[in-house]
Amino acid sequence: MIGRKNMGRPSPVLLVLLVLGFFFATYNLLTIVMHHKASSSENLGADGSKLLEPVILMPEEKKRAENSNSKYHVALTATDAPYSQWQCRIMYYWYKEMKDMPGSDMGKFTRILHSGSPDNLMEEIPTFVVDPLPQGLDRGYIVLNRPWAFVQWLEKATIEEEYILMAEPDHIFANPLPNLAKGNHPAAYPFFYIKPAQNEKIIRKFYPDKNGPVNNVDPIGNSPVIIKKSILEEIAPTWVNVSLRMKDDPETDKAFGWVLEMYAYAVASALHGVRHILRKDFMLQPPWDLEVGKRFIIHYTYGCDYNLKGELTYGKIGEWRFDKRSYLSGPPPKNLSLPPPGVPESVVRLVTMVNEATANIPGWDTLSQ
Repeated sequence: MIGRKNMGRPSPVLLVLLVLGFFFATYNLLTIVMHHKASSSENLGADGSKLLEPVILMPEEKKRAENSNSKYHVALTATDAPYSQWQCRIMYYWYKEMKDMPGSDMGKFTRILHSGSPDNLMEEIPTFVVDPLPQGLDRGYIVLNRPWAFVQWLEKATIEEEYILMAEPDHIFANPLPNLAKGNHPAAYPFFYIKPAQNEKIIRKFYPDKNGPVNNVDPIGNSPVIIKKSILEEIAPTWVNVSLRMKDDPETDKAFGWVLEMYAYAVASALHGVRHILRKDFMLQPPWDLEVGKRFIIHYTYGCDYNLKGELTYGKIGEWRFDKRSYLSGPPPKNLSLPPPGVPESVVRLVTMVNEATANIPGWDTLSQ
């Protein structure tokens, strides 16, 4: 009888072990939940919903992930026009400044020149020459050459990196840029004016109902995008075809205008079942974005016009202005005047970075066709 009573009574040591076991199990569960909440805000789909479930890696998997090739190749398409050239020179200068800084995953750089023949920047900037579209096919919309340029480059060039950053001449790296893609999910910047759902009638011409909901088309363009090379190789030919079909359709051409090629990339990606991680910190666009902060790329596509009180006069030429279109036939001069007091930090930073680049690029004032 005594033996049976002792067998039924739990050992104090066993109780302590059980309590410790429940404690650690609860702690790990809370850690996973907190990690899930912290990461869910970054992994967003086009409609703001969660795109990826957080992946909890075992130690061996984490080590393999850290050792994987996360470098990306910086690629931008360009022409041999002076307007394109001076922007490429500034962009390449800041690439070199940021490439080896802590936090950067930049690999090599290529200017994909789709003018069909070499120009006078071949020695200054790593360049790969490709053919433009056949004459007349772009109908004056030169941006249609971008997807065709990428198709040729991907087919013919030797690209060592696993990922590619598709960039543009009017991009300036403001902070070291890590690889924002996650495996097979590219990273992209969400543009407020790319609205697939509001243009569903037109989108459905190229992305039929059978392919899924229109929200599968992300609100993005092709740049900036960090994407696996193997995935871009699949998307790029479709991107060419969709771009040309959109340009050939009068209703689509009229509705999308200068952003037609951006919609074409978004639709081509959706046709291949590719969703992008949307990163608002990928880029800023002065004068609308007021501070650089921790964002990575300054995109100076908009003119910046201010009066001497530092007030924005957008749509009206300001007493102080910086607009890339003021320099269509040649580069801006060195040492541009800084904005008046009260102008947002993002605009001041932009002009300061342009001035630094032009002061340090050899032959800035003398380069000619």
